Amino acid sequence: MAQCVQSVQEFIQDSFVPLVAALRSEEAERLTRKNNLSFAELVKPFCRLTSEVHMRDPNNQLHIIKNLKIAVNNIITHPPQPGAIRKLLNDVVSVSQPAEGLVANVITAGDYDLNISATTPWFENYRECFLQSMPASDHEFLNHYVACMLVVSSSEPEPVEQFLKLSQEQHRIQHSSEYLYPKWFIPNTLKYYVLLHDVSTGEEQRADSIYEEMKQRYGTQGCYLLKINSRVSNRGTDEQIPDPWSQYLQKNSIQNQDCYEDCPYTVISNKSSDHLISDGLDSEIKDGLPNNFKTHPLQLDHPSGSLDSTDYTKAATSLQDSKKSNSGMPHGACLTLTDHDRIRQFIQEFTFRGLLPHIEKTIRQLNDQLISRKGLSRSLFSATKKWFSGSKVPEKSINELKNTSGLLYPPEAPELQIRKMADLCFLVQHYELAYSCYHTAKKDFLNDQAMLYAAGALEMAAVSAFLQPGAPRPYPAHYMETAIQTYRDICKNMVLAERCVLLSAEILKSQSKYSEAAALLIRLTSEDSDLRSALLLEQAAHCFINMKSPMVRKFAFHMILAGHRFSKAGQKKHALRCYCQAMQVYKGKGWSLAEDHINFTIGRQSFTLRQLDNAVSAFRHILINDSKQSPAQQGAFLREYLYVYKNVTQLSPDGPLPQLPLPYINSSATRVFFGHDRRPAEGEKQAATHVSLDQEYDSESSQQWKELEEQVVSAVNKGVIPSNFQPTQFCLNHYSDNSKFPLAVIEEPIIVEVSFRNPLKVPLLLTDLSLLWKFQPKDFNTKHEGETKELGTCDGAMIGTEAIAEFLINSEETKVARLKLFPHQTGELHILGVVYDLGTVQGAVTLDGIDPSVGLQTGKFVSNGLSVRGRQDLEIQGPRLNNTKEEKTSIKYGPDRRLDPIITEEMPLLEVFFINFPTGLLCGEIRKAYVEFVNVSKCPLTALKVVSKHPEFFTFGGNTAALTPLSPSASENCSAYKTVVTDPTSVRTALLSSASSVDFGVGPGGQPEVINVPLPDAILLPGASVQLPMWLRGPDEEGVHEINFLFYYESIKRHSKMCHRVLRHTAVICTSRSLHIRATVCRSNALEDEEGRGGNMLVFVDVENINTSETGVKEFHIVQVSSNSKHWKLQKSVSISEDKDTKLASRERAKLCFKAVRCKNSEENYTFADIVFGNEQIISSASPCADFFFQSLSTEFKRTHVQSHTHASQRAGKQSFDETVRLIQRCSEVDLNIVVLWKAYVVEDSKQLILEGQHHVALNTIGKEAFSFPQKQELPEMVLLKFFRPENTPVPARPTPEQLSNLIKTSFHYPESFSHSFHQKSLCLVPVTLLLSNCSQAVVDVMIDLRHKTSPEALEIHGSFTWLGQTQYKLQLKSQEVYSLQLKACFVHTGVYNLGTPRVFAKLVDQVTLFETSQQNSMPALIIINNI
Repeated sequence: MAQCVQSVQEFIQDSFVPLVAALRSEEAERLTRKNNLSFAELVKPFCRLTSEVHMRDPNNQLHIIKNLKIAVNNIITHPPQPGAIRKLLNDVVSVSQPAEGLVANVITAGDYDLNISATTPWFENYRECFLQSMPASDHEFLNHYVACMLVVSSSEPEPVEQFLKLSQEQHRIQHSSEYLYPKWFIPNTLKYYVLLHDVSTGEEQRADSIYEEMKQRYGTQGCYLLKINSRVSNRGTDEQIPDPWSQYLQKNSIQNQDCYEDCPYTVISNKSSDHLISDGLDSEIKDGLPNNFKTHPLQLDHPSGSLDSTDYTKAATSLQDSKKSNSGMPHGACLTLTDHDRIRQFIQEFTFRGLLPHIEKTIRQLNDQLISRKGLSRSLFSATKKWFSGSKVPEKSINELKNTSGLLYPPEAPELQIRKMADLCFLVQHYELAYSCYHTAKKDFLNDQAMLYAAGALEMAAVSAFLQPGAPRPYPAHYMETAIQTYRDICKNMVLAERCVLLSAEILKSQSKYSEAAALLIRLTSEDSDLRSALLLEQAAHCFINMKSPMVRKFAFHMILAGHRFSKAGQKKHALRCYCQAMQVYKGKGWSLAEDHINFTIGRQSFTLRQLDNAVSAFRHILINDSKQSPAQQGAFLREYLYVYKNVTQLSPDGPLPQLPLPYINSSATRVFFGHDRRPAEGEKQAATHVSLDQEYDSESSQQWKELEEQVVSAVNKGVIPSNFQPTQFCLNHYSDNSKFPLAVIEEPIIVEVSFRNPLKVPLLLTDLSLLWKFQPKDFNTKHEGETKELGTCDGAMIGTEAIAEFLINSEETKVARLKLFPHQTGELHILGVVYDLGTVQGAVTLDGIDPSVGLQTGKFVSNGLSVRGRQDLEIQGPRLNNTKEEKTSIKYGPDRRLDPIITEEMPLLEVFFINFPTGLLCGEIRKAYVEFVNVSKCPLTALKVVSKHPEFFTFGGNTAALTPLSPSASENCSAYKTVVTDPTSVRTALLSSASSVDFGVGPGGQPEVINVPLPDAILLPGASVQLPMWLRGPDEEGVHEINFLFYYESIKRHSKMCHRVLRHTAVICTSRSLHIRATVCRSNALEDEEGRGGNMLVFVDVENINTSETGVKEFHIVQVSSNSKHWKLQKSVSISEDKDTKLASRERAKLCFKAVRCKNSEENYTFADIVFGNEQIISSASPCADFFFQSLSTEFKRTHVQSHTHASQRAGKQSFDETVRLIQRCSEVDLNIVVLWKAYVVEDSKQLILEGQHHVALNTIGKEAFSFPQKQELPEMVLLKFFRPENTPVPARPTPEQLSNLIKTSFHYPESFSHSFHQKSLCLVPVTLLLSNCSQAVVDVMIDLRHKTSPEALEIHGSFTWLGQTQYKLQLKSQEVYSLQLKACFVHTGVYNLGTPRVFAKLVDQVTLFETSQQNSMPALIIINNI
């Protein structure tokens, strides 16, 4: 139980006090009414004695009485009606509420920290009022009057006669049969005569004389002169007199209500209120509120029921009215502090001289009567031991006893006399004697089976045993249990049972027996009184929490039960308080259904009490937790919530919009998109893919777009990225970099995608859904700033807001809404959240299976009319910072500014469409398409560029107009190339042309990935469109290729915030295999060409058709082979086959051989040599053939560009050994590129199509095979890991034997056969010419050694012949020089000889080391010597 202000001893003593009746004359009542008080009320604050009192027991032993209190009540001749008692108790509890600001008691139990009210004043007030309002009964005398005060005013004409009348009236009330109420203790009631004298108006001498007469008539101990009203009530209020009456009058006990004297107390209640049960104390009304026995206390109210404020009954009206009437005039206005002392003295005199002697005398008389009647020992007191020491008769159980509750004793019965004596002893705190008497009476009553009397004796015997000083015996709790069971089950008297429980529970609590006390309290809860059950359940809950090991969950459960019973009793505030205290235990522990029930009840009770904010909060909790309720129950919760919210908003319609709890918003998933929705494809027109909200975020792709934009910005700004560069982000989401304010363009929409989730099992209908924003206009061209305008959702002049009329979210569905804003001014925009009407749909439960998309159809769903307007804020937490040490050691988050765009000035807006753009190509296939550029804005755009990671995939043609137009013959054949008809005599012979790489956007220092789009006049005006041709070439590797285009453009006007804009397009091309080309180049043995210069080469081209027949390709035709180089050109075809055209079916291979010679022209331009196999020459130096060729070589350009810089920086110094090696290596390098142009004949849908394409092979090294696309390298075999660092020992670079052999090229000129007559001349001399060719660009010293090697193997190989003349020659060859050396070989007999025996050594002029050239790659020089 909760803590009480009084101790248990004080509580019991104050509950049972001597009762004194007050009978006053009308004039005496008038005197007291001057103070707004009746006589009984006047003396009430002074009825507790401040000093000890002494009296003697029947054994003449002195007995001390401490802290004695008496009760003076006006005589009420009608017993209080049960309905009145119930209403009074209900009012007492209703007005007693926890004090505001009261510090709650914090109890820590396990994981719980509970704030619980330490005291329960409403329970104490109820208990006090309940005990005081108990009507007197015949089986006990505790509520019977012991004495009667007769009060007469001194101002009456004949006060003594008035006393006589009052005395007769008292006698008539006590002894006449017409008055059954009140009850009197003994027939000879003490009468105490009080003369009331008004000091301010009466004559004191007259009062004194009357008092003297009274003393002579009634004795000095039977009368008293009380002087009051020492001051006039209308005197100045400078003197403040305390008011001790207010605390007593607020309780407003029934005994003090004067209305009982004049008329019976009537109560307006329902028709069953006056139907009393047998004991005349309880009724079936159950606190004026009907019960439903079929419902469980924890069952929720009917789900479809909505709150109604009419069920709130103001139970405390009568008390509040009485308080208002009493508080209008102060109490005791005519009394001074001296008067207070006089009243106090009067009570003391009455008690000392009148009451206690009377009681002492009565006890003696009763004791004597009992001794004489029973024939017992001289005194009952001395016989107590004898009674207890004798043999005990076993007590029968309650169930064995007959129902004899109706047995009545006559007033003079000895059993009642014992009980009367026991009660008197109890009232004057003589608990030991009282216990003896109660125990004796208990045995007598049980023997007679008078169960009501026996229960009363048991009850008071237990209390007396507890109150005995020194505790000679333990508290007999079983006495109380027997009494309670008897009252309740046999006597059917719940009032007396309740009194027993209240007393016993308080005693058990004082002994820390909280578990037993709780069980006792719970046992008395029943359906007959909700108020009593609620109070007892609450006290039981407090018992559980105050135990040594607090039982927190039992506390909460019983608080819930108490709250439910409070609610049924109409005590809404107490019900709400109980539920709130229990909520502390259930909250956040996973008891979701219990939480829902508590929150629902708290919401309803709060709404009934007009605590609307609390009601909203409680219903909010039901909805935002993951509810496990059924759909019907959730629908009921939601409707209740909407109903409450609507009432809240109606109270303050102009207030701020409330925050709604539903649906959930995943703020971090919010996406913001800047820009228009792109137009879809129309026929052959395909719009650029750009960016849309339907695309998934890809970090790798995002990084690629960022790099492309940085590349083009760097190219525009001469290789430098500006410091204020901000990558364009069209769609901001959780993954993007949101640390900077995004830029949006005026008059272009901003789309915010908000992710909603409905946690309920019923659909939610959002209507009039739009964004909430604030805007600060700014002109970025001037320094003046406009005023900030917030929440201008209706201000369409600044920001246009698009609203979604209906947005349905099905049960447990996640759905996104895309909301648009249209900025009409420049400035700073802040998107705050969303605003909408939240409602439900009629027949909501049946809509679970509906497709969510239909919710957007306006008017499709009918709301049930219950919706509230509210908002939800979008609060996005930025990324956690983790850069500095401070950020790593603490939790800090960066900003996320995706919802705070800056609206900039007008910018151009480009749309791109692709016409006849293919989706599938053969590898190397050339296809012509068109690109349409449209400016859909109101300002012109310029500086249009496109950048891609795959520039070799497309071209817009060369820079010069002469290179791009199509020839008539090509247009006839739908060819993408520029062609001319060839002369039949020129077949297989090179046709020459030249072109510069600069014409095609490729060259040293340029960025081949950034391509200027050739707009006419370089400007695209507003609304204008232009179509440009675009040639595409299929990538060399088969498969699916994603190729990203980034179009860059600027406005003609320079803006401070946004410098450029970009447009993205991703093309997906599927390529299939076509041709595979391998090529090698080697030096020709014929060192002289037609013009006498050396350096001819042979080019071998191996073409294989690797296409599979699945693509429908019938065959490939090689129509032309072209070369592109600054130094070499193809001269003619030396193929053996005479076929004019080279055809390749599937898996066929063709070998082609060409002769290549050096070019004569300058090194600035490339020489294009075309060898045509058909009757039409494709001009390889024009677009698109030359474009794709140059783009394929762009990486080579970068490499040579870097190397040329390196060489330039080293020319000033002395050439090192590495440079020497480089010169030698360069001898074996060749810069020759082969372009194979082909046509493929495809059969598709019974039609034959001709596709065309080209493949490139770059020949860089003599003798090394090159391919049309890189070969896949095989993965190396797995090797063991080596856990050591390799030594970095630099190995000096040395030329390879192949490179050395290419430094000097040698060739012999001699007759293949030579006839000689060995008979005539034994020696045969043959002239041999040795040609030496310097292949390098430097001057070379050459040494020729003609001596044979002496090894036997050499003799065997070379045969026996000798060179005549010098054995060594030393020469110096200039760059590219060919030197002819005349030699003579001497043979001695016929045979076949190899003349390739000379060893050739070479070195650069300024080097010391000689390098021997190798003849391994040269053909053997065989000569036949014949004899004639």
